Amino acid sequence: MATDFYVTLEVERSATDDEIKRAYRRLARQYHPDVNPDPVAADRFKAVSEAYEVLKDPRKRATYDRFGHAGVRGGAGGGAAGVDIGDISDLFEQFFGGFGGRQRQRPSGPQAERGADMRLRLKLTFREAVFGVRRSVEVVRRETCEGCDGSGAAPGTEPTTCPHCSGTGQVRHVQQSMLGQLVNVRTCAECEGTGLYVETPCPDCRGRGRSQRTRALEIDVPAGVDKGTQVRLTGEGEHGRHGGPPGDLFIVLDVEADPTFQRDGDDVLLDLRINPADAALGAEIEVPTLDGTATVHLPAGTQTGDNLRIPGEGVPHLRRTGRGDQVVTVFVKTPDKLTREQRDLLEQLRSTLPRAEVVERGARSRFWDRVKERFS
Repeated sequence: MATDFYVTLEVERSATDDEIKRAYRRLARQYHPDVNPDPVAADRFKAVSEAYEVLKDPRKRATYDRFGHAGVRGGAGGGAAGVDIGDISDLFEQFFGGFGGRQRQRPSGPQAERGADMRLRLKLTFREAVFGVRRSVEVVRRETCEGCDGSGAAPGTEPTTCPHCSGTGQVRHVQQSMLGQLVNVRTCAECEGTGLYVETPCPDCRGRGRSQRTRALEIDVPAGVDKGTQVRLTGEGEHGRHGGPPGDLFIVLDVEADPTFQRDGDDVLLDLRINPADAALGAEIEVPTLDGTATVHLPAGTQTGDNLRIPGEGVPHLRRTGRGDQVVTVFVKTPDKLTREQRDLLEQLRSTLPRAEVVERGARSRFWDRVKERFS
């Protein structure tokens, strides 16, 4: 008996695409034959890969959730290529009367389907991502039709058993072969596998049971999110068919750049230009922060590329308390226009300072490496 693909990947049936991907990567690293010499690992790796090939594809996954292994046999690596069979035991039923004489009976009537997950991109300003925000978004999704309550039949009427498949949702075609009878099982095209026939379709949804609606949703974006963060709204995806649960809505966040600040994890970076006098003598300088302003102490002898750290003025941590730091990088700006008084003062200063000297290559490399690291 084939193992459930969700069990194989060690995830819940409600797992998101990202959770399935992470589970596959973890198990693939654990059981890959190049890493794990155990002969059993190769079979386990093959099973994990087979399960992932189905569950990573939304269409295959929906089919698997509805029909199990029979719905994806051939696409997931099992079954005979080019032959659409509902279950291999169907062949044994024709050749040998089934297993132990027991005849399989498929459930009649529509099977509940989970609604599809949806994704929506939302753009935030830099400060909205840092401090969090409540935003309203419009979602266009398929919802259970209010006119027919999802049945697809016009008010006052009811769906009847599909006459083409007798309510099984499947049509069997028997062909003679050298070995006997070959049974091909396909989804009924008339009822699309529901087992029900709608003689008078609902005018609102045209018999589909779901109709497209636009909904406004309020989203609480937590503080500390960054570009690429996903906010999951459980049950806000498309509605399921035949009473199935709704899917989820994933909000993928984009963050606009800020003209003053740059983000590095939970730290905030700020570039500060100072004059040579402040660099040489030191100073107390007021700088902007996300919360307003703060005063930083500039020590005497500050050089271009030096960093000054302001604790607790960065981005709030997303999954724990506290905040990152603000890191101020100093650049000494040499004036290119001088007044006569400034020139005279600098001439006096120059006469008291050491003359130019050649810098050893190792020391020069260390200095420029530090500057390049800041800009990379």
